[in-house]
Amino acid sequence: MSRKLVIGDIHGGLKAIHQVLERANVTQKDILIFLGDYVDGWSESPAVLDFLIALQKKQSCIFIRGNHDELLLDWLLGNNENIDEKLWFQHGGEATVLSYQKTDSTTKEKHIHFLQSLQDYYLDKENRLFIHAGFTNMKGVEHEYFKPLFYWDRTLWETALALDPSLSKEAISYPNRLNIYKEIYIGHTPVTKINETIPFNKACVWNVDTGAAFKGKLTIMDVDTKEFWQSDSLPELYPTEKGRN
Repeated sequence: MSRKLVIGDIHGGLKAIHQVLERANVTQKDILIFLGDYVDGWSESPAVLDFLIALQKKQSCIFIRGNHDELLLDWLLGNNENIDEKLWFQHGGEATVLSYQKTDSTTKEKHIHFLQSLQDYYLDKENRLFIHAGFTNMKGVEHEYFKPLFYWDRTLWETALALDPSLSKEAISYPNRLNIYKEIYIGHTPVTKINETIPFNKACVWNVDTGAAFKGKLTIMDVDTKEFWQSDSLPELYPTEKGRN
């Protein structure tokens, strides 16, 4: 029987991917949904992309676009006008650029093609939405005017966090965005910011970013059972590096 497994933000931590796939006993029957931000943080961003490109040839994979993936794509394409280099470097971009110094042009082209192929979101038959950050249109993702919000938005998560749990879904003031989909799975904003270390649920939103870019762990979760598995903390896996800390 196949499982549908969702994976949080990786941020260049190849060792963590290997750990969670092994700990979850992933087989080729499973469907893997990656929520984006494959790069920026730890030193193995090119190797992460190589691994994912190879993985999709033997495994059913869905790759969502993250904001850091789009930043890397702009850099690889030379679209420097789209990048605030100082800010990007402060948030993991410097480690990625340094890691690409040893990457040949053929590999870079493969990475460009992969990054261009990423999906803005995935909506399954059970009306469960998988998206990196969020959306702002009250009618849903198909009506979003400014597409980059799919991988930059933080208002969806903040709205879910601030929601009064006693408020009825039928109340006129209940946020419509939280009534459209059965469940929404996101990354982008680490749950470690609210002192959590495991996937965290508010309203219909599940946040699976457990802080792998910083001092946390990478998480893979079964979307049906909500069972999850985690890697070691990333500083343990990369003791000589700082990640985004």
